[in-house]
Amino acid sequence: MAQVRGLLDPFDTALAAGVTALAVLDAVVGPSEPTALDYALLLMGSLVLAFRNRSPRTVLAISLVCGLVYTASVEPGPIATVPVLVAVYTVTAVGHRVLALAVTAPLVVFAVATNLADTEDGMAAGQAIQEAILPVGWFVAVLVLGEVTRHRRAYLEQARERAAEAERTREEAALRRAGQERLRIARELHDSLTHQISIIKVQADVAVHLARKRGEDVPDALVAVQDASREATRELRATLEVLRTDDEDTGTGLARLDHLVRRAGVPATVAVEGEPQALPRDVDQAAYRIVQEALTNVARHAGEATATVTIGYSAHELTVRVDDDGAARPGAAPVPGVGLIGMRERVTALGGRLRAEPRPEGGFTVEAVFPARERV
Repeated sequence: MAQVRGLLDPFDTALAAGVTALAVLDAVVGPSEPTALDYALLLMGSLVLAFRNRSPRTVLAISLVCGLVYTASVEPGPIATVPVLVAVYTVTAVGHRVLALAVTAPLVVFAVATNLADTEDGMAAGQAIQEAILPVGWFVAVLVLGEVTRHRRAYLEQARERAAEAERTREEAALRRAGQERLRIARELHDSLTHQISIIKVQADVAVHLARKRGEDVPDALVAVQDASREATRELRATLEVLRTDDEDTGTGLARLDHLVRRAGVPATVAVEGEPQALPRDVDQAAYRIVQEALTNVARHAGEATATVTIGYSAHELTVRVDDDGAARPGAAPVPGVGLIGMRERVTALGGRLRAEPRPEGGFTVEAVFPARERV
């Protein structure tokens, strides 16, 4: 019973109940005395309208057959025609115009002929013609109304499609503007900051080389400048690579993970658990970015460390974990830097969760868990 309720539209159910009530009332107060079989036909032909939008052609066939058999047995009132009129309207509204015309034309001819044949002797010709033409007006009205409804539905569907297309166009334009802005920033950084840092690095390298060549002690400040300029150059190159990467291409995704690990600047290995599977594009890109940021943090903060990248696939989740054996102390709270904040925001936006904490045996762990299926 619950499954049947799920198949019925509330409006169609109410319509079928209303038409049934009117048809039964018309049969009760009419001049004829319907039998139990006649009432069964009347009920079947009316109640079937509850399924009119799910099976319009079947409903029309049942209503038509029941109506014709009922008409042959009983002299019906005008209300007895309503179930067939509703069924004709429905098939017209959903696009079965040929079927509607094929059913309507014989019914109109039959109704006109019956009314003219049953006209009492002596009735004025005008009144006889008026009663004969009345059924024609009913059927023409439901055909026109069904056609109007069909055109209105088509118009609304086209309007929805145009709105969706306009939204996609706006999103694509926004993505293009964002990509152009990233490239502009990357060019500015490359043309200005990269040049200045390169000069600092070259000067520091020359100064350290000359000091060592003369057998002099290299000042700690000069060594710090050399190390800082080298690190700044590496980080700036990584930043420029991110800015110049188009998220729409295959440059960001787990398919490029081996390439990322080779260029991470720290010794790292990759392990895969479970059966690899296709991932939503945003999850695939976010997983790549988590590994990228985690390896950058290892190179920046963990000292002489190695890292292990583990990608775990399951039926509903993707797990990305980066472990290192660096200098992080067990129990020490992680410093909430921009990198960790960005990773947490990226994971949370996709409905996942992030864990970033020191390992009990030393080092640090970053683990992100993503839903591996598209959200609906």
